[in-house]
Amino acid sequence: MKIKLFVGAVLFGLIALVSAAEKKIVLIAGRPSHPPGMHEFRAGSLLLKKCLDTVSGVSTVVYSNGWPEASSALEGADAVVVYADGGGGHPAIKGDHKKVLGDLANKGVGLGFMHYGVEIPSTNGGPEFLEWIGGYYEHQYSVNPMWSPNFEKFPGHPVTRGVKPFSNRDEWYFNMRWRPPTLNNDASVDGAVRSKPPGLTPVLVATPSDEVRKGPYVYPKGPYEHIVKASGREETMMWVYDRPNGGRGFGFTGGHTHANWGNPDQRKVVLNAMLWLAKADVPANGVECAVTEDDLKQNLDPKRR
Repeated sequence: MKIKLFVGAVLFGLIALVSAAEKKIVLIAGRPSHPPGMHEFRAGSLLLKKCLDTVSGVSTVVYSNGWPEASSALEGADAVVVYADGGGGHPAIKGDHKKVLGDLANKGVGLGFMHYGVEIPSTNGGPEFLEWIGGYYEHQYSVNPMWSPNFEKFPGHPVTRGVKPFSNRDEWYFNMRWRPPTLNNDASVDGAVRSKPPGLTPVLVATPSDEVRKGPYVYPKGPYEHIVKASGREETMMWVYDRPNGGRGFGFTGGHTHANWGNPDQRKVVLNAMLWLAKADVPANGVECAVTEDDLKQNLDPKRR
């Protein structure tokens, strides 16, 4: 009897240890917006969750239609990723959400923002984004053209494991507002990661053509003099950030067009980033996940054409 009790206690302890080590990733999918096939936050988040569910030691929860109502929704999260409309209606600045996210960041929880979710007002949320993820999209400073960047080289980082060169046409933002390297040195005057802030690593980098720089941008259509003037400069469309307190952040500017989640390399770099954000192990060849045309049609929001 004593032996059975001892074995049971050991097994219970091992189960508890495994459960405690499991990483929790929370995806907040924004409310429906844009025509069908665009800003499919719910369908995109559920597709990414389906892939993350194949990774052992990770649990993923998706909350649809904006910020979750339950106050306990983010408890125990190792990473929170917001894939939603941003700007003045950003869910991160509604109610007490900025404080909630700030408290999580102070505890070392990873924070990620995707597509329109990287845009935040410079005077309301912008300073926090610089602290949480190292940069953000600033209205009429950053730009959002539809174009096809060629992502051909990647840094040596867990997020890029198994990622091969790729390109797709999407609303890839660039010319972010970056966190300065020091409090007294603004490196973001021209949008380049010229003097790289400590902890910030550009992940998806490409050089827009002069035609892309001259616009039109999606909104406002531009062109902007400071964007045209930077002809020939590389731009960053995805980045990761190691916060000084040990927490992590990332920004991904693609994701406008839902069909592009069918690209295995776009999908992989984002899935890898979510694991890295939660401080989970990224597989040696990245997250392998097959996605079919039928998968891409699942969970689309009902929208008028």
